[in-house]
Amino acid sequence: VTHSIPACIGSMTINSKQLDNESPVSIFAVNKCYVTVQDGTFFDGSGFAALVREGYKVRSDVNITLEFRTTAVHGVLLGVSSAKVDAIGLEIVNGKVLFHVNNGAGRITATYEPRGTNSLCDGKWHKVQANKSKHRISLIIDGNLVQTDNPYIQSTSADTNNPIYVGGYPADVKQKCLTSKSSFHGCLRNFVLTKGQQAELFDFSRAFDLRGVFPHSCPGAEH
Repeated sequence: VTHSIPACIGSMTINSKQLDNESPVSIFAVNKCYVTVQDGTFFDGSGFAALVREGYKVRSDVNITLEFRTTAVHGVLLGVSSAKVDAIGLEIVNGKVLFHVNNGAGRITATYEPRGTNSLCDGKWHKVQANKSKHRISLIIDGNLVQTDNPYIQSTSADTNNPIYVGGYPADVKQKCLTSKSSFHGCLRNFVLTKGQQAELFDFSRAFDLRGVFPHSCPGAEH
């Protein structure tokens, strides 16, 4: 077994002596257990999860679905970039959700603007579906569809080759399709990328780099 247990452990005794969890000698990627817990992965607003070390190739088509819960009005949801301009990005900016795509000819953006600034950042779960199909892009938030015209119809493939960064990205990594540097603070769940008929559910505990991210447990709804 090469990865940690996604669980809470308490009241551990060795030779009848109770271990002191409150003041450990050292600690790495361990968070407090929550009294009320939900499924999902907690992002504490300081870091990111990095998936697919060898690089994720978006190319012509990709469908991204995820659910998020946050009270912050800014935060990176996802970015996949390249050494060139080709990239995709999904982010929350001023309470709006933005999906950016650059197939090489220029960036286009689908923007979902809710009625109230905080209506997506209300601590409740919201479902996002971001779809790129050749030069077309669309965004569906809680069942509401936004589409955008793309003047660059000849350019259809986002030739990305970098990892998928979720919830933020390292300071030394360039993201060609994100405007925000703010790490996401809140919970994510059911993160799936679909290409054609092939759907891949990503498990954050298998990320090759996790900073400020705690897989498989989310504090109960924030008030």
